[in-house]
Amino acid sequence: MYVLCNDSLVPEFWSGKYHGRRIAVLQHGDGRLVYLDHVLQHNLVFATAGHARQWLIKRIDQQCARDHQAALAA
Repeated sequence: MYVLCNDSLVPEFWSGKYHGRRIAVLQHGDGRLVYLDHVLQHNLVFATAGHARQWLIKRIDQQCARDHQAALAA
């Protein structure tokens, strides 16, 4: 389980940190855009902020796993 805190003061924008990486979700019209380390992840729009955060967390977890495997192989 993970704990994420919202660093934002406005309801249309959610931001926080996960495994040292900056993540953010911005409401844009009826969808939510996602940012990883302040970079917009293009061509991705989510229906809810929760789905957007889940995608960001999964993406970071996958990268951590790849980095760990690469470190073991070296």
